[in-house]
Amino acid sequence: MPAPRDVVVAVCPEDFRPALAPWVDYRTGQGYDVRLVSSRGTPEEIRGRIRAAAPAERLKFLVLVGDLPTAMDGEPVVGLDADRCVPAPYAKAKVNIAWGSEPKIPDDAWYADLDDDRLPDVAQGRLTADTPEELAAMVQKILSYERSTDFRPWRRRMNFVAGVGGFGAMADSVIESATRYLLTTNVPADYDVMMTQANWRAVYCPDPRRIDRTTIDRLNDGAMFWTYIGHANPLRLAAMRVPGGRYPLLSTRDAERLQADRGPSIALFLCCYAGAIDSRPDCLAEALVRQPGGPVAAVASSRVAMPYAMAVMCREMMDACFKQRTATLGEAVLTAKRSLVHPAEENETRTMLDSIGSLVSPSKSLADERTEHVTLFNLIGDPCLRLRWPRTVTVAAVPDAADRAKLVVEGDSPIAGRALVELVRPLGQLGFRPPRRTKYPDSPEALDAYELTYQRANDRRISAAELRVGPGPFRAELTPPDDLAGKYLVRVFVEGSAEFASGSTDVRLGEEKG
Repeated sequence: MPAPRDVVVAVCPEDFRPALAPWVDYRTGQGYDVRLVSSRGTPEEIRGRIRAAAPAERLKFLVLVGDLPTAMDGEPVVGLDADRCVPAPYAKAKVNIAWGSEPKIPDDAWYADLDDDRLPDVAQGRLTADTPEELAAMVQKILSYERSTDFRPWRRRMNFVAGVGGFGAMADSVIESATRYLLTTNVPADYDVMMTQANWRAVYCPDPRRIDRTTIDRLNDGAMFWTYIGHANPLRLAAMRVPGGRYPLLSTRDAERLQADRGPSIALFLCCYAGAIDSRPDCLAEALVRQPGGPVAAVASSRVAMPYAMAVMCREMMDACFKQRTATLGEAVLTAKRSLVHPAEENETRTMLDSIGSLVSPSKSLADERTEHVTLFNLIGDPCLRLRWPRTVTVAAVPDAADRAKLVVEGDSPIAGRALVELVRPLGQLGFRPPRRTKYPDSPEALDAYELTYQRANDRRISAAELRVGPGPFRAELTPPDDLAGKYLVRVFVEGSAEFASGSTDVRLGEEKG
C-alpha cells in the first residue's frame, strides 16, 4: 500500500474558496492531502476542526486564509466582514509589555500547537487577504515563484537593510557586532550579500536623500531573502535621521512601487510591529506581500520585539535554511521557533548570543523572552512555499605554477549551464580606504558621492570569468591584481535550465602584510 500522504489543513472562508482553488489543485498535484475546514465560530471551535481533520502525525502544514476580525486592542472591527476572516486567540504579554507593548498578542501559533505544550508542532502561515481578488493575486505569486525557471544569480543574493539601533550605545554596539558575526559565520560564503545602512556615517550608506529608493530597489532586485534590522511601527520602517532632517525608508504607501520581476524575495523583519496582523489599516508586511510585485512571503513580529530574541530567531532561521536546507519556508520558521526555545545542540553562535543577551536584555528571564517571541513572530504567506537550494559545485583554486599572475580555478559541476567564476573579497573587507564621516555634508555634490562609495563597498568582486560547464570538471583562469595579499574567496555560480548550483573555496594570495 502507498504511504499516507502529508496533510495540509486550510482554514478558509467560503467566499475565498474559489480563489484558493488553483493553490489547492497545485498542492494536491505535489502529493499533499489538502483538507479545507470552516473559519466560522470561535478559535476553540476552529482548533477543534483542525485537530479532527487529520491524525497529528500526518498533519504537516496549517494555512489560515483571511485577515483577523479584530484590531490591536483585541476588539472586533466595526464594518469588517467577519465571514471573510479567521479569528485568533490573544495571548497575554508577559515580557515586552514592560517596554510599552500592548497587553495582548494575536496568537496564530496556538493553532499549530497540537499537544498543548506552548510550542507549534506544524508549519503554519496566514494569507491575510481581505478580498477574493487579493487572495487570487497572492496565489498567483506563490505559484509563479515555485514554477519559475529563472535560475540567475539572484537566487544566491541576500539583501540586508539596517536602521540605526537606538537601544543605547552599549546595546547598539554589541548588536552590530553580533549581526556582523551572524552574516560572516552563518551565511554560506558562496552567497552574495549586499548591505544597506540607514546611518550617514556608515560606508554602506547610500545617498541619504534617496534611501527610500534604495530600500525599494533592494526589494525589486530579486533575492532569496531581504532582511530589515532596526525600528518600525505597524505602517512604516523608522526614518533615517540626519542632522537637521529625516528621510523615510519604506511604508505601506510604497507598496505599489514594488516590481520584483526577476524574483520576489522572502522578507524577514527583525523589528517591532511590521507583522501586526491585527493592525488597522493593514500592517507593512501585509501590504508588501499583498502587492503582486512585492515579497512572496514575510516573517515579522506583531508587537514590540527585543534585540536578543530577534538575533536568536535570525540565527535559528539561517541555520534551518542554510545548514538544514528545509524543504519549505514554513518548516524553516517552525524549526527556528522550536529551536528558539529548545536549541537542538550547543553551538558557539548561540552561546555568544546568550552571553550578549545577559548583558543587553532588560528581561529578567531570557527563556521567557525567547518563548514570547514564538507568539510574536508570524509567517505572512504560504508555509508550503518550496525553497530552492543550489546543488554543490566543488571548487579548488591555486596560483598557476607557470605564471604566478594567474589564478587557476578547477571544479566539478553537477549540472550543465553558464558558470560565473569570481574572485571576491571576504564579506566586510573593503578594497579602498573608506571616507571618515565626522560631519554631515552640506552640499549636493558631497551627498552624490555617497552613492559611489555605497556601490564600491558592496562590490566585492576583484576578477571574474564566464564559461559553459558540465556536468563534470571545468577549468577557468582569473587574473587578479598583482598587489593582492592575504585571504580571499573564489566562488562559482552555475545557472542551469532546470536548477542551479554554487560553491566556493578560500584562497591565499601573495604574502600577508603586517
